[in-house]
Amino acid sequence: MDREPRVEFGVEELSQRHWPEVVALCRDALDLPEDAAEAEPIVTRLHPVTTVPADVDTVVGPRRGIGLVALVAGAVRGVVLGSLGHRDPAVGHVDLIAVHPDFRRQGLGRALLGRAESTLAARGVTEVLLAGNPPYYAWPGIDVRYTPAICLAMALGYQQDRTAWNMTADLTSASSPALRDTASAERRLATAGVTVRRAATPDASALVSFARSTFGDAWAAEAAQAIGREQAGCHLAVRERDGEVLGFAAYGSSRPSWFGPMGTAPTAQGLGIGATLLRRCLRDLRAAGHQRVEIGWVGPVPFYASAAAARIERVFFLYRKQF
Repeated sequence: MDREPRVEFGVEELSQRHWPEVVALCRDALDLPEDAAEAEPIVTRLHPVTTVPADVDTVVGPRRGIGLVALVAGAVRGVVLGSLGHRDPAVGHVDLIAVHPDFRRQGLGRALLGRAESTLAARGVTEVLLAGNPPYYAWPGIDVRYTPAICLAMALGYQQDRTAWNMTADLTSASSPALRDTASAERRLATAGVTVRRAATPDASALVSFARSTFGDAWAAEAAQAIGREQAGCHLAVRERDGEVLGFAAYGSSRPSWFGPMGTAPTAQGLGIGATLLRRCLRDLRAAGHQRVEIGWVGPVPFYASAAAARIERVFFLYRKQF
């Protein structure tokens, strides 16, 4: 039997005046320290009125988000942020749901998620995913340690259909493989006609074109966001004779302490470009004060385990529900 709410609360649309309270709420409600520490950039990333940079807008189109808050005695005690799929507007995403620890198990989460479903359905959504919506996401799905969120998803009829994971690179030791000097690798690449360097604003167009044609719109948009932004960066491998982009590695596009995406042209694989670009980025992140870096939504586990001594430390369940 469902537990009856013990407090009176209301749900209303998120507005800019709620912003400071939502950030403070997420600092308290995100139980994992690595998430709580980045509450403000996470909310900024997922906020429905986030300004989309022009170079990203041209890749994935305007961001279409929703936001709702649960108020108890006028104070924000719960929030849900969602968005329409960039590839398919009939697919909606719940990007964040959080309830203050003191107000859990009182119906706020259920009410917020139910209203988010209704709001998305009114915009033509026929399926809702509890999963990241690249290029704007803060998690691939629900971290398995967020047990209340998993229980809520199951209670409202969501079905688990995928699993994703992040890997962690430890940057505390200068002797870590993650921080290995790349000078010799870069000299070797130079003899093969490949230059490795930091990306700058004039590189954005070529980078987006390469990432879009090779890996898709989401990676292209994430790569574009890593150039010229605070707490973000990107490194490139280009062919000297014609300047063609052969590979890239980005960080800070989704969260300040996260690495990715990264990709190498199929014709250039095997040259050591990926490991070189990865380590250049990780050195940047260590210089910025990060002692641990998450490699988000990882595909090639063996590569990161070898090149950066990275370990799988976060596992996420991804859920879906059809109307």
